[in-house]
Amino acid sequence: MNIDEIYMRMAISIAKKGIGEASPNPMVGAVVVKNGKIVGKGYHKRYGEAHAEVNALNDAGSKAKGATLYLNLEPCCHFGKTPPCTDAVIKAGIKRVVAGMTDPNPKVSGKGFDILKKAGIEVSTGILEEECRRLNEGFIKRIKTGRPFVILKVAASLDGKTATRNKESKWITSEASRRCVHRLRGQVDAIMTGIGTVLADDPLLTPRVGRIKKAPLRVVVDSLLRTPASTKIAGKNTIFATTNKASAKAVKSLESQGAEVAFFKAREGKVDLSLVMDHLGKRGINSVMVEAGPELSGALLEAGLVDKVLFFYAPKIIGGVGAQGMVGGEGIDRLSEAIPLKEMKVKRLGEDIMIEGYVHRDN
Repeated sequence: MNIDEIYMRMAISIAKKGIGEASPNPMVGAVVVKNGKIVGKGYHKRYGEAHAEVNALNDAGSKAKGATLYLNLEPCCHFGKTPPCTDAVIKAGIKRVVAGMTDPNPKVSGKGFDILKKAGIEVSTGILEEECRRLNEGFIKRIKTGRPFVILKVAASLDGKTATRNKESKWITSEASRRCVHRLRGQVDAIMTGIGTVLADDPLLTPRVGRIKKAPLRVVVDSLLRTPASTKIAGKNTIFATTNKASAKAVKSLESQGAEVAFFKAREGKVDLSLVMDHLGKRGINSVMVEAGPELSGALLEAGLVDKVLFFYAPKIIGGVGAQGMVGGEGIDRLSEAIPLKEMKVKRLGEDIMIEGYVHRDN
């Protein structure tokens, strides 16, 4: 590992402090190094506040002159909530900038590097680029497609059952797995579920482990708006995605609890999930974790809207043809039509196993 990679890993680590608060902006960490010593560090603490470069340069003060600035993403060069970071870098007298990747935002995308080069600053890019991309995969997906990065989370027995034949589902997995899920909830911008899960489990869908920075938006897909206003999820910070089949009475009832009701065109009698994802992207939602039953999980997979899966398996066998499976939908006729996964990882959580993988697409 060379010296640039060492400091880039540090910048990536610092950037992660912004999880849950930097969005819809990307997570960025910066390290200022001079004569082999770290003289300044900073990260983008929360949306609307100073960016990582500015915080690191302020930390370094006059020592920034002639130093090298390491950061995981290209400095911005446009006015947004804050002034261009390229101006601050030039003014501080930075000699060299080492960035992990180019900003995918068309407003920046290479322009920041060009400005720095014209100012006489040496620029190096592509250092640990894949790690930098993984850090901000949600931001990158939204900027490039207009839709958030979607994570499908499912908890099941070893034989792939998410509930017994009597619909009992609490709790299949262990406390260790549930704590992991709560931590993950605190790292995404939104959590999505379906009406089936709401009626069966009455979930709250909030993170309840660790320091909660910003509560994720809750999204309920309910084509007929059958959710009772008395459910835990019917309140502020919740959007109900429905169709024009929803009754005015149901809309008024949920809105009276502080919830938002959004209408979408129907596809085969159900909410068009692609339109829901477009809507969330326009709201600046970078990432969505889906915690739902087999019907919504299957629909999202069949629509090609899932980017990553997290399957939690408990060392239990439920059995039974009538027991609920993990993924519904029409299914496939041939194995060649199966959805392939890549970059698989396996992790132990107490007695449970978590399998993580990215949905592989040819495009």
